[in-house]
Amino acid sequence: MKKVIEESLFVSEHAKESLSKIDFSDTFSTTNHKDSIEEIANQIFNTPPKWVVALLKFRNFLVKFIGLKTTKPEDYNTEYRIGGYVGFFKIYIIEKLEVILGANDSHLNFRVLIANTKEPTYNIKVTTLVEYNNKMGKVYMAIVKPFHRVVIKSMIRKSYSNVK
Repeated sequence: MKKVIEESLFVSEHAKESLSKIDFSDTFSTTNHKDSIEEIANQIFNTPPKWVVALLKFRNFLVKFIGLKTTKPEDYNTEYRIGGYVGFFKIYIIEKLEVILGANDSHLNFRVLIANTKEPTYNIKVTTLVEYNNKMGKVYMAIVKPFHRVVIKSMIRKSYSNVK
């Protein structure tokens, strides 16, 4: 069994309502019946591989010249509650079987849904949703999209669990 697969879009009602429109989306899945949604979110976004950290530092160096956010917001805190943060992403919704994280910037708004469908395999769905705010958001995503798929798969892979 593969540890992470890309599959058809999985979007909960909360996720649908989290943005006014969806211009880009994808869903990757893994299997984990051992950990809570909170633990899985932390495994994915709080402990990225070293090469991802380096890539994000490079990204931040480049985009600071065009005015995009590169630092933690003033309200940054690591409490697992609405308004807290997992990694660099703000928590918008917490339910028993899902959490929605995200960030808003001048060029685009981003949400990630982490959900447990309780299926026997590939029960953890990680869906990225992006809303472009302007042409720069569309251009930015066109550049980032190939990297996004590799990065998110690598980050999700760490939350895979052989324990059922």
